[in-house]
Amino acid sequence: MQPVINLLVQLQELIVARAQQEAGMPGAQLDQLDASIASLKKEIPPDVSQQFARLLQKSPLAIVPVVNGVCTACGMTLPVSLVHQVHAAEKIYHCPACARLLFHRESAARNTRKAPRRSDPPKVGIERFSAEALMIPALKGADRDAVLAELCQKLADEGFVDDAGKLLESALKREAIISTAVENGLAFPHVRCIEGGALTLALGLAPKAIKFDPAGKACTRIVFFVVIPTAASAFYLKLLSGLSQVFQKEENRAKLLEADSSEKLWKALMKTTRLVIQ
Repeated sequence: MQPVINLLVQLQELIVARAQQEAGMPGAQLDQLDASIASLKKEIPPDVSQQFARLLQKSPLAIVPVVNGVCTACGMTLPVSLVHQVHAAEKIYHCPACARLLFHRESAARNTRKAPRRSDPPKVGIERFSAEALMIPALKGADRDAVLAELCQKLADEGFVDDAGKLLESALKREAIISTAVENGLAFPHVRCIEGGALTLALGLAPKAIKFDPAGKACTRIVFFVVIPTAASAFYLKLLSGLSQVFQKEENRAKLLEADSSEKLWKALMKTTRLVIQ
């Protein structure tokens, strides 16, 4: 059954990528993704495909990884026997709590961002997801892979993830599906289904435009890198849509690009997004 599980994971990645393209690039040409989705669906047994479709009607994610014995979607600690069955993959198993399909995933980067203390003042807007420490006003990388490595390392250095190498590996796998570069010099690379922590955003500016999409013509200068726990997958699309809306405006992009320090970049990001990102 493992080959079918692999197909379901691939199909979900394509469906999520399509939703992200729609959110980040309104009016984007989606024919290539639609064709890939249709082709992949034909390879999945009809009964499994129907289960998968029903689950997608309820949630953006129909199949989720089991990490450390826990369903990453709902947080339920699964019976040890079920964890072993999921790992063996002789059939497809459901989470007893949320009913999502389950699959075993090898170790990946873990979000180590600490939850706010009750005594901390409440954060609003983009402050809920990021911090001045995650701003890079002048990226050193000259190509996509180097920029991604730099952003992953920043997240690790500041204590937001535990393994920059694994995070980079996951980010590059996502880019291989379809580039996260969009128009107006923006890119939204991300890694989903990260265990633990909360949705976290790092922002980097390229002093010179880079080819974030090796196959495309557009050049990128503003790179938002987002680490997304499974439970925050639906909210990420809202965040992506909001960021896309804000930075479609040239004056807002200019405010970011004028920043020459982490402090100034952070202040510019908070100011430009305060009315849209709640």
